[in-house]
Amino acid sequence: MPKGPVIGPLIIAGVTFENDSKLIDYNVRDSKQLSPSRREELAKIIKKIALKYEILVIHAADIDDMRRIMTLNEIELNGFTKIIKKLKPEICYVDSVDVNEMRFGNNLIEKIPFKVEIISKHKADEIYPVVSAASIIAKSRREEEVKKIASTLEKKLNLPLGSGYPADPITQKFFRTWLEKYDKLPPHTRHSWKTSQNIIKEKKLKKLDDF
Repeated sequence: MPKGPVIGPLIIAGVTFENDSKLIDYNVRDSKQLSPSRREELAKIIKKIALKYEILVIHAADIDDMRRIMTLNEIELNGFTKIIKKLKPEICYVDSVDVNEMRFGNNLIEKIPFKVEIISKHKADEIYPVVSAASIIAKSRREEEVKKIASTLEKKLNLPLGSGYPADPITQKFFRTWLEKYDKLPPHTRHSWKTSQNIIKEKKLKKLDDF
């Protein structure tokens, strides 16, 4: 089952630093352990003190198109590759999206046309400050994108959109209400996600029951 949010873009970010001392000074850590306001604050600081940073935004419709021919892991692998090619680091720390950390690292090396050492780890954003910094930038940017989406869609239902994650009951209510009113999923939805498919199935079953 696809992981991550059901609405909004996939954001992949990378940052380069000479060392992580400044990140440690600012107590940069896993983005999930920070409040949205702290993430936003740190994202601005990280962008200022980083040697370079890159952000890749993959919109929901593009994700759906790509998932016709590849897995989510492959989409993320390609995204990581684009970021690394632009930043051109000598050593690169990555949060492995593959269950096999070494395989993910090797797959990245095969796609990169220059010599780079890849350190691929699960939960790397909890281990390496530089990965934490990249995750903060990515999550902060995603929250910006979701706010833009919410500002357009919420007024059509007079309901909050929520975080856009499948487990969020606010998002679930928004989706079901939108589908009931407009007979389709909201714009910016990842249609290929199991959550989206299940909500559509629920509506179809409800119609059959009503009949």
